[in-house]
Amino acid sequence: MSVLSSLPAGTFNIDPTHSRIGFSVRHAMVTKVRGSFNEFAGSGTVENGAASLHIEMTASSVNTGNPDRDGHLQSPDFFDVANFPKLSFVSTSIKDAGAEKVIVEGNLTIKDVTKPISIEFEYTGTATDPYGNARFGFEGSSEINRKDFGLTWNAALETGGLLVSENVKLEFEVSAIATVAANA
Repeated sequence: MSVLSSLPAGTFNIDPTHSRIGFSVRHAMVTKVRGSFNEFAGSGTVENGAASLHIEMTASSVNTGNPDRDGHLQSPDFFDVANFPKLSFVSTSIKDAGAEKVIVEGNLTIKDVTKPISIEFEYTGTATDPYGNARFGFEGSSEINRKDFGLTWNAALETGGLLVSENVKLEFEVSAIATVAANA
């Protein structure tokens, strides 16, 4: 059975307290730095076999666990949060890709630059929480080149290479609450 046909029709709101929208990027060519956006909102809809998804992240909520790095990411060198306070993703199509997967095609906007990306999501299950909410889980990722979105700052290393990789892995761990009675 396909993921889309197993979801009830209606709206699904992302629960930000039980979800994560993050990223990882290679630093100094030897390790990865991980971060996330602490403030975001999103929802999806399913109706007659069609689906849509919209997510908006607050750029100033970027958190890598290092206040100095977070300040640099908020600066004009990267997100320029004073001029570009939001990042967004809006789907253009969602298609089943096997028993437990969907492919979400859509437009990612960072610093007013919009580019198409594809995110493969794995459906991780359904549960009814202690408050009676029908929850639906999805995990997915996509890789982008940050320079495509105007995030071009970098520093050369003495040993060769660059301080920050151009490739960034976007990571989505989503718990969505159905606003309809689910037959899950």
